[in-house]
Amino acid sequence: MPETTSESIAVLVAAAVVFGWGAVSARLERADLTAPIVFTVAGTGLAVFGVVNSDAAPETLKVLVELTLVWVLFADAARVRVHDLRGDLGVVVRLLAVGLPLTVLAGWGLAAWLLPGLGLWLALLVGAALAPTDAALGVPVVTNPAVPSRIRRLITVESGLNDGIVTPIVLVAIAGAAASHGEGAGSAVVDLALGAAVGIAVGFLGGRVLRWARARGWAAEDFAGIGVLALAVLAYAVALAVGGNGFVAAFCGGAAFGAAAGPRGPAEVRFVEQVSGAVSLLVWLAFGAIAVPIMVDRLDWSRLLYAVLSLTVVRMVPVVLALLGAGLDRATVLFVGWFGPRGLASLVFALLALEELGAAADGAVAVIAATVLLSVLAHGLSAAPLATRYGRSTSRTQTPA
Repeated sequence: MPETTSESIAVLVAAAVVFGWGAVSARLERADLTAPIVFTVAGTGLAVFGVVNSDAAPETLKVLVELTLVWVLFADAARVRVHDLRGDLGVVVRLLAVGLPLTVLAGWGLAAWLLPGLGLWLALLVGAALAPTDAALGVPVVTNPAVPSRIRRLITVESGLNDGIVTPIVLVAIAGAAASHGEGAGSAVVDLALGAAVGIAVGFLGGRVLRWARARGWAAEDFAGIGVLALAVLAYAVALAVGGNGFVAAFCGGAAFGAAAGPRGPAEVRFVEQVSGAVSLLVWLAFGAIAVPIMVDRLDWSRLLYAVLSLTVVRMVPVVLALLGAGLDRATVLFVGWFGPRGLASLVFALLALEELGAAADGAVAVIAATVLLSVLAHGLSAAPLATRYGRSTSRTQTPA
């Protein structure tokens, strides 16, 4: 099939599926079919029928995936009111400073033992790439009012920060796998600090400027959302320019913007949410078209077992250990532990590995793809019913919201 014809068909299918989802999304979501499930299946269909040229796709899609993650992080953080987290700061620190490192180490050790063919560097890549969570895969959890708002904030904040924290580890793993020099721990800390500082400065200044301009009637309301969309990219780009972590900058920028933008801030962030939601549909389509075929070619019992253990033991045991003594009941700890879905961040890291290592990364990408695909199905199908069940149990025990 000529390349131009294949590209036209791919665009046609993508547009049709996006429109179709818009028309029947509410009906499908009531059947527990989430957007990642539907679009991953559609993308896999494109690969099965040979419509997509997967060889050229990783480099082309990296920018798309990174932009999507930046907008998702910014919007997620802007929804979180910083003053609401003061009482739960200790729990957030536990999840990020104890739970996350334990998850990376457990994932690394399991990959090195269960998949010895990867080698230590690619095993580290797998463990780090699958450590961050994606709250967007459990939308019924973070948007369900039956779930206490405190728990929804914890899941959202953890998801927003953990991908930026593990990014230096992923880069070290890729560099090690390529037999090149990687960054040290000190440099990684500096990257994170720079990213946070840049994000806070850009987000706060942008929020204040927009608030000041609105008060004087200078800002057109129908364009303000587009400006916030660009502000998220600006925080990411400035952080990269000064050697900081762009994903941490995007999240911290969103939090700072939310604190500085005033009453109109949430409405302007809503546009960022809509754009990131639309673009993320294409990311899941690409995931089905590119990563799933690699996974299918290399799938065996060991990779499937790793995917299952990554979503359960590797995630949940560190969370339980991190939250010991935090004052949360067992049902809440297990709920937070289970809803650690793997999504956009893991896909970004897989695409980075493909771009830098080529076919040498196929084994690691296959494991990441298998885990993300299993997460899309397991967390997508369980999010709504388990959130409702957990909400009912907390209302009976009168857990504070």
